[in-house]
Amino acid sequence: MNVKHLSTVCVAALALATSACEPNTPTPVDCGEPLYAGRSTDEAWRALVDVKPRPIDASRAVNLLSPSVGEVYPASATPPTWEWTSPLRASLQRPAEGMLALKAAPRPSRSFGAWLGELILPTAHAHLPPYTGDLYWVEISAGGECPVVQVLTSELSWQLDDTSWAELGKHTGKDLTVQVMSAYLVQNRVTEGPFRLAEPRTFRRSAQ
Repeated sequence: MNVKHLSTVCVAALALATSACEPNTPTPVDCGEPLYAGRSTDEAWRALVDVKPRPIDASRAVNLLSPSVGEVYPASATPPTWEWTSPLRASLQRPAEGMLALKAAPRPSRSFGAWLGELILPTAHAHLPPYTGDLYWVEISAGGECPVVQVLTSELSWQLDDTSWAELGKHTGKDLTVQVMSAYLVQNRVTEGPFRLAEPRTFRRSAQ
């Protein structure tokens, strides 16, 4: 065997071995942006997207007050307000407001209809000041790869709008789950978290 042929064989074998050792990383599904509430921003949301693949850490997850475990909402129920408490809100040793970052300007809350329109015809958003504070990414799932409804908020509650509630009504009689991912950011950089519920909260919308 000549030297040139031997070199070619070695290179091919090395390439095959390298590809075999590389992990088969699945391509993440693009589920679109969430609704925005409170002072949340799309730049802060992207920071959460970057850390979302990390293992679940429930050590400082929110205490979800509502919906309750296994709660069933009758068909006539009006859109509820879900609430939670968070260890992040009470944490100490934080930079004083305004010392490391400008306070993010409030962003108008978007309805589910506006969010859906944004998916179909995106529009340009002006960059807001870097966000500093605790954030909560609430996702409601019906078992698919993407959530049925999702919101990013700086508040400790979420008042569901009529359109979001109607969307959940399309899944009457089925288990729906609520997962809340929380984190603390300094200038759009996650410094604490993310934290998630050890188990998503299950609820239903009744057909009656």
